[in-house]
Amino acid sequence: MLLGVLCAYLLVACEKVQLEENTSPEEAKVVFRVVSYTQMPFTSSQLRQAPVRIDEACSRISFAIFEGDTKVKSVNQTKGSNDFGTLSIILPKGTYRLVAIAHNGTGAATISSAEKISFPNNKCTDTFYICQDFTVSENSEYDLTMKRATAMFRFVIEDSIPKQVENMKFYYTGGSSTLDATTGFGCVNSKQTEYRKIIDETGRKNNSFDIFTFPHNIQDTLKMTVTALTFSDVTMKERTFDAIPVKQNYITQYSGTFFDAVSGEGDLDIHFQVDTTWVQYSHRY
Repeated sequence: MLLGVLCAYLLVACEKVQLEENTSPEEAKVVFRVVSYTQMPFTSSQLRQAPVRIDEACSRISFAIFEGDTKVKSVNQTKGSNDFGTLSIILPKGTYRLVAIAHNGTGAATISSAEKISFPNNKCTDTFYICQDFTVSENSEYDLTMKRATAMFRFVIEDSIPKQVENMKFYYTGGSSTLDATTGFGCVNSKQTEYRKIIDETGRKNNSFDIFTFPHNIQDTLKMTVTALTFSDVTMKERTFDAIPVKQNYITQYSGTFFDAVSGEGDLDIHFQVDTTWVQYSHRY
């Protein structure tokens, strides 16, 4: 009986030491775990969809911990690593701010402050964020649900792309390539350019191009110039679209014939894609 009590005591003691590993009385261990991203409700009459795991949407996550204006910890993770989406850190007791950014860029996000997050080559991809204050007083764990910061412009070319065209160029103003995580909106006036290479093997008919930006407010507008470039970078066709409405978590889709002389104009309507994480506006050009 005595031996059993002694073993039970040792087991409890070992568990306590493991929980408080590497901490002093003035420190505590905090674990942040990104469990999902939110899917915005489409209309007030629709139910919010179940959250989806962040690794289904993004390939990179950056974490930053601030104490006041001072960044005390920065961690970058890529999809496939064992700790993707989880940050475990020991901090002195006090009050801090967490900023986490999930995206699909070619490199890590630069979190200079909660109000200014930039991305490699100023390229905007589908991006999710969270910014929250927390207090360290004891060992704690937090489950994080991130919000989408981006709006998408989808350009659909219904006629065939000529064989002379190598790239489609998208030059646009009105959005932002830099994010303020305290608001979820863009914080600079950017001139953004994206190129999409045309691959013959995938066909030159019914092509769709997705372009991302951070709106500056709840609803913003873009001016978009779409250019078809030949293998010699000569402009073969160019069209400009003004006042394109964009909004966080919404796809604004423009569809029509780009190269043919005939094009249609239709009313702006809203419908929902199979991918219910986005809401879509559709427009005929």
